[in-house]
This record gives sequence, structure tokens and C-alpha cells, in this order.
Amino acid sequence: MSEPRQGEQHYLDGLLDILREALEGGRPGEGTSFVENTRPGGAAHGLLPTLSRLSAAQASRDVHGTSIAGQARHAAFHLEVAVRWDRDGERGPFDWQGSFLPEQVNEQEWLAVQARLQHAYQEFTAFVRTQKDKPADGDIAGSVAGALAHAAYHLGAVRQMAKAV
Repeated sequence: MSEPRQGEQHYLDGLLDILREALEGGRPGEGTSFVENTRPGGAAHGLLPTLSRLSAAQASRDVHGTSIAGQARHAAFHLEVAVRWDRDGERGPFDWQGSFLPEQVNEQEWLAVQARLQHAYQEFTAFVRTQKDKPADGDIAGSVAGALAHAAYHLGAVRQMAKAV
């Protein structure tokens, strides 16, 4: 794959833009790919701002056998594993089922879960940016596409669960 021409976007930047939307939400006043448009002064609809609007008690409530805190822990774990897989060559086994636990949190733990997700997201995007100068690779493209699909899935799950808490 050749380098993007002046004014063109690198394919990884395009994928990271959609991942950013899933995690952070749309930017005020700009169009979005799949979440509600964020108007100036409006609430951001990504996973991180959605989580930040919930209390620990809300995040800990059982909704159909899981909790929002568990969903957030798992989303962070997925991004952490993606970095360990792609950057470090670690192939597991990984405790996917355990990544949802514990599902109940106090206020301090809830803040830590959100910080963990933010950190995992930053680590993942920083790693992906290091791959831009390398030849196009289906593994990294697949990893980023998988991360954004996974984040979008959990964003939708959490947004629906939040209606019940």
C-alpha cells in the first residue's frame, strides 16, 4: 500500500476515528458515523461519557444477568488483550469470562474501572499509530476493526442497560 496522498487519510486513521466515536462520542457540531450527532453543548454519546454519567450503584445493578460495571471491565480487557496480542505476541489463554468480574463496584472502584477503560483505549490507539509507517497488514486492520466493532457492541449494550438503571 502506498502512502496517502496530500489530503488523504491513512486507513488506520479512518478506523481509529470510528473507534474514537464509539469510545468518546461525536465531536460537538460535527457529523458522526453511527452515534447520535453531538450538538454544541450537548451530551457526548460514546461509551466513556455514557459511563461517566452513571453512579457506582447504577453501574452495579444486575440487568439481565450482567452489570454495566462488568461490561466496562470487559471492554477494557478486550483492548488490553488486543495490545498484548498485536504488540507483544501474547496468545493467551485469556480469561474472557472472568473479565466481566467483579460486576459490583463502589464509587472509588467505579472511577478506577472508567480510568482503566480510558487507559486501555489510549494504549491501543497509541500502538496502532505506530503501525502507520509499516506495510498494510490484515492483522492490524482486523484488530482495529474488531476493537471498534466490539466497542460499538458494548456501547449499544450499555446504552440499553442504562435505561433500566
